[in-house]
Amino acid sequence: MAIKVIVQLQAKPGKRAELKNLLESVVAKYGPGQPGFLGSTRYEVLDNPDIVVEIADWESAIRATTDLAAIRASEDASLRSPGKRAKPAPCVS
Repeated sequence: MAIKVIVQLQAKPGKRAELKNLLESVVAKYGPGQPGFLGSTRYEVLDNPDIVVEIADWESAIRATTDLAAIRASEDASLRSPGKRAKPAPCVS
């Protein structure tokens, strides 16, 4: 069963564009080779200039959670606010 994973990332003040570009480069480099990865899209939050939301499509929850752990490990800490980690947002299908 295909799923969507929604992740909200808090960038350091003024670094949203850099964080979004980093995410796009990670997806371009690693996404196509990830088993079960179907694609993703990044969005900017209009009322908060430091948030990026990514919605990724995966073939299954098992594939998504396994690969999210690897992606989190590669995040660039210089672009995220201290203490902020990527967290899956609640999602209702």
